[in-house]
Amino acid sequence: MLKDRSSNAIVPCSDVATAKRFYTETLGLPIAEDHGEVFALSTGDTSLTVYKSEFAGTNKANAVVWGAGDEVDAIAADLRGKGVTLDEYPEGFDRVEDGVHVKGDFRAIWFKDPDGNILHVHSM
Repeated sequence: MLKDRSSNAIVPCSDVATAKRFYTETLGLPIAEDHGEVFALSTGDTSLTVYKSEFAGTNKANAVVWGAGDEVDAIAADLRGKGVTLDEYPEGFDRVEDGVHVKGDFRAIWFKDPDGNILHVHSM
């Protein structure tokens, strides 16, 4: 039924202007559509939709995941340079270096948007 359909991530926010600044300025995602309290951002071949919700920040799991290949360390450095705090979840990893989790060839980072939605970038 859905196997040939595209999907995209969707995250709630409490303040549209703050979310828009974070996703466009901090993460560098261009706005694809803007409908006031709902906007979509281009990200690779997909999109990320952000919408105003009273339940923003209540998810305790990954909300959005990006595969970044060998660019994880560079992305981590760029985010740290913009004041983004990288979260640490060291269990199951060989080590954590400047917020980058390492297990063999796999590298990953986690960070939160202004509402606490957990965002994840990995090397796969």
